[in-house]
Amino acid sequence: MSIPVPVLLVFLALSACQGHRAALLQTSNFLKESIRLLSELLETKVSCDKMNVTSIFAGDKKDDDMEVLCKATTVAWEGRSCHRHLEGIYLNLLQLVRRKSAVHKAPCPVAAGNTTSLNDFLVDLRRVLQRLVKE
Repeated sequence: MSIPVPVLLVFLALSACQGHRAALLQTSNFLKESIRLLSELLETKVSCDKMNVTSIFAGDKKDDDMEVLCKATTVAWEGRSCHRHLEGIYLNLLQLVRRKSAVHKAPCPVAAGNTTSLNDFLVDLRRVLQRLVKE
């Protein structure tokens, strides 16, 4: 029997502890769960992998990590019609940004401009999340 991802995410959020150490552990869990979901998405080949999404990883790289994650929530939300697991990634990113940033209110607006394929966005997002887990 499989429990839907959004149900697991809601349960995780409701059962959260408030201590600093518990908050760090929960952040790590959100990151690791998002990386797992991204890996599953990247293994699944669907025709919409090539659909264009806004490229938030292009440009001068002056955005801080929270701003990038905030923008990624928007792109994940917009791409959820392609992959149902993108909704779980969206919810994880939304929780991360809301917990870690008083400045950014996800989902953040993303400027139209450069685009990339959904698949390339997912690869770049997984790389950013893996770097954050290591830090």
